[in-house]
Amino acid sequence: MSWNPVQARSTVFAPEVEVLRTARGSMTNYNYLVIDPATRRAVLVDPAWQTEVIEEALLQARAELDGILLTHSHPDHIDLAKPLAQKYGCPLWMSRQEIAASGFRAPELVGIEESAWWVGQMLIRPLLTPGHTPGCVCYLIGDNLFTGDVLFAEGCGICPGVDAAHQMFDSLQRLKRELRPQTRIYPGHSFGKKPGQLFADVLQENIYLQFRDKQGFAAFRLRPGQSRAKLFEFH
Repeated sequence: MSWNPVQARSTVFAPEVEVLRTARGSMTNYNYLVIDPATRRAVLVDPAWQTEVIEEALLQARAELDGILLTHSHPDHIDLAKPLAQKYGCPLWMSRQEIAASGFRAPELVGIEESAWWVGQMLIRPLLTPGHTPGCVCYLIGDNLFTGDVLFAEGCGICPGVDAAHQMFDSLQRLKRELRPQTRIYPGHSFGKKPGQLFADVLQENIYLQFRDKQGFAAFRLRPGQSRAKLFEFH
């Protein structure tokens, strides 16, 4: 399988998004299978925990896996990346910054910047959004944004310190500037709301998108007394 750099396309169909809920113990993740309806070529976002769920989704969709998009390198987002890439003979895409920071390696790994590329008639646009990790990426495919642990419907990802929180603020501000109201948000976890919320609604309801300065944002994101148990009540 190969991936194509950006070229002109005469027709671009809205991609199909299959939401795959997987779990191991108390940890629940959302993986996403994104399919070009014209060619049935597909990409998989952050595969983890249950191989059988992913393989059944590919089979039912009659889709050909062209590659795996990794938002960042935390274990619950890359758990199945290597074995699936080996099985399907497809690339793993991760930002160069995340590769450098994490040391993640795989024979199929392709380091990316922010240049977009096509899979079938789907344009894959990576947006570098550091904060949760140094090289976090969100992927914009049509009007669908796959955010990993950057942006949830209900909040944003944990930041390991003040500098990271400042980066997260800048990343969220970028999303506010660049996303259309009708963009649907597909995060790596849910804290109650279903994946696929409209950005217009998230923008109104998510407190982390209301801050106007990074100092106030960082103070709130890093505030003491947050329950780590609550942070991991995934649905």
